[in-house]
Amino acid sequence: MSEMISINPANGERLGTRTALEAAEVDAAIAQATERFPAWSALPVPERVAALRGLASSLRERSDTLARLATEEMGKRIAESRAEVEKCAILCEYYAAHGPDFLVDTMVASDAGRSLIAWQPLGPVLLVMPWNFPYWQAMRQVVPATLAGNTVLLKHASNVQGCAAALEEVFHAAGFPEGVFRNIAIGSDAVQRVIEDARVRGVSLTGSEGAGRAVAASAGQHLKKTVLELGGSDAFIVLADADLDHVVEQAAKARFQNNGETCIAAKRFIVEEAVAEHFVSGLKAAIEAMRVGDPMDGDTDLGPLAREDLLDDLHDQVSRSIEAGAVCVTGGQRLERPGTFYAPTLLDHVRPGMAAFEEETFGPVAAVTRAADAEEAVALANASRYGLGGSVWTTDRTRGEAVARRLECGCTFVNGVVKSDPRLPFGGVKDSGYGRELSALGIREFVNAKTVWVD
Repeated sequence: MSEMISINPANGERLGTRTALEAAEVDAAIAQATERFPAWSALPVPERVAALRGLASSLRERSDTLARLATEEMGKRIAESRAEVEKCAILCEYYAAHGPDFLVDTMVASDAGRSLIAWQPLGPVLLVMPWNFPYWQAMRQVVPATLAGNTVLLKHASNVQGCAAALEEVFHAAGFPEGVFRNIAIGSDAVQRVIEDARVRGVSLTGSEGAGRAVAASAGQHLKKTVLELGGSDAFIVLADADLDHVVEQAAKARFQNNGETCIAAKRFIVEEAVAEHFVSGLKAAIEAMRVGDPMDGDTDLGPLAREDLLDDLHDQVSRSIEAGAVCVTGGQRLERPGTFYAPTLLDHVRPGMAAFEEETFGPVAAVTRAADAEEAVALANASRYGLGGSVWTTDRTRGEAVARRLECGCTFVNGVVKSDPRLPFGGVKDSGYGRELSALGIREFVNAKTVWVD
């Protein structure tokens, strides 16, 4: 039997070890989700809504415990962990208020006496989720899926199994019946077997490009619906007329939130040459003012990376970029202290072909690329295989929207940091995946849009 180990990245201490489920135990979990599905999907929507409201209360009652657990297991600042739990509670309330309207039959005029689209659940759905937002990433799929009438199996990342188990406890405390939401502690090597099971009707993955390709290939072979939210290398375009002092402040927030470990963090700062020196100088000052330290300390601005291998990979990307001609303005090395801490880093004169431009840098590294004008900025932004999010910064909002519409990504923000919002669809294009989470579109990913035609 394989073991899944949780290690506190702030000090290297082992938090706990969990044994992965055996094949028979996984089969039992799938059977339970399958057996629960008919009764759960037949439950009147108002009763499922009541369960969601109870879930919001259950999350808030356990907020401090859940937040501390997330910070211990993956290293995000305690304030960010508390905000993540609260965001999950808000998500529950949003779908409790609006979800029923998304599931109402859609009437369509046709040659029938009555014709409509009925939005009906599929059955058990597998979620393969990452460690960087151990609650939010899972909940933004679980909540709409279960409200639609599906049951859910969660395969969470090995290093946040404490958070995964805690989520299951929260659902139980909220009164969800056994089998509606089930955490299955398995390794990545066991995912394909679950996908192949005929009882599992859909798969959603948030993770790396490689994991997405593997899941999509397996699901495609077995004709299973998939939603993939993969990596990102978001462009943060600064036009010459932008309010630079404000933009620098937002740039630091956009890159270094969650210790820089988020798919929608700004990673490629594409700045018009006329203001590049001012921007780089301001961002350098902001970075060097950051307090790196214990994520449990409320005064800390930046915590550790979640794992040792992630730190090694990030430093390799920085080193290769510098070797290719990028200029390290500040940072660029591991910090000599216990834990997996990397100095917040600023690279300037990054160009296409360099690791910091072509690859997703998952950590506290900002890469500045200089553009002659707005046209070149758009071309550089789109010169990426990723297409998750992007932002444009300018005092001309009309021009900003025009530029944003030209970006090849799933979500664009003008004078705002890219974020996920329950009210708006979230997802990417190109190698950042496909499908949408959140909003009305998210709840309709794992349903059968059934045509009903009555003479």
